[in-house]
Amino acid sequence: MITGILLQAQNGGGSMFSGQMILLVGIVIVFYFFMIRPQQKKQKDQKKFLENIKKGDEVVTIGGIHGKVVSVEDDIIVLDVDRGTKLTLNKSSVTIDGGKMK
Repeated sequence: MITGILLQAQNGGGSMFSGQMILLVGIVIVFYFFMIRPQQKKQKDQKKFLENIKKGDEVVTIGGIHGKVVSVEDDIIVLDVDRGTKLTLNKSSVTIDGGKMK
């Protein structure tokens, strides 16, 4: 009788463990598709955007300054922000505007 109870306890514990593993794997998959994958796509888009910046593009800096690109050299861009006021910035300080500028 005791042997039967012990065998039932072992079998029940194994299915409980497999259920927890399935739940854990499910959580990891959901986490990947809702957190990691969109972030990787955003980084890829940002990199592509920075590589394609050219003279005349309107951009927004990370600090929120809107301006028009006057020149691009390697990792440095010059923005015209207001009637000839120019700022020299690193390309990494420019972000995707999301199409809000006109």
